[in-house]
Amino acid sequence: MGSVQRAMRLLESVAEHEHGAPAKQLARETGLALPTAYHLLRTLVHEGYLHRDKGLFFLGEAAERLSSSGAEQKRRSTVVEALAHWRDLIGVPVYYAQYRNGEIEVLCVSDSPGNPAVDEWADFRETGHAHAIGQCLLAQLDDEARRDHLDRYPVQSITPYTVRDGHSLLRRLERTARMEPVIERQEYALGTVCAAIPITLGNAAATMAISLPAHQADRLLAATQQLQEEIGRLMGSLAISISI
Repeated sequence: MGSVQRAMRLLESVAEHEHGAPAKQLARETGLALPTAYHLLRTLVHEGYLHRDKGLFFLGEAAERLSSSGAEQKRRSTVVEALAHWRDLIGVPVYYAQYRNGEIEVLCVSDSPGNPAVDEWADFRETGHAHAIGQCLLAQLDDEARRDHLDRYPVQSITPYTVRDGHSLLRRLERTARMEPVIERQEYALGTVCAAIPITLGNAAATMAISLPAHQADRLLAATQQLQEEIGRLMGSLAISISI
């Protein structure tokens, strides 16, 4: 444990020197005996956590990967915490999704035993035409990208309320205003109503969404408006985090 602690102190010290630092300086800053510092520095170089150039030590690729992974986890944690807060505040399951590499990806879901998420009984990626998340994402794409998606995942009726064909869906999407929430009532799952709010992420298509049992459909519009307001309050701090 002592060696690990000393090695971590050396890594922290190196990280403070953008232009590198010699072993003697690192030993002095960490309070280590020079032979001990040399031994640990050589080990850290061997393992890729540091690299040495002209007698100076710099962070290596392994340490940079750790830093990148840690930053990504922090961003994801920010999103998870925000969704959990909205779930409890509004009393609904909350979803976050993006359209990435030609696919609908639900990246985070926050629900509770009292307010469970919709059961993914049909693959969300293949049924984007039928649920609010997919419709909201497709509405943010250009016409070519929409048609490409529907060529790969043709419209099919999965409930009596699902849009019947691709032409009808495209007309609906074209009528959807850029920042207008998308409302879907039992098109994906019988007994469930959903709403999805478009999120501006540069050129990326993203959405936050909620769902409710059909017998609570009268809550849907108010809950959607509340989520919009909450997103507006936190959008500045979430702008980077939701690019997970």
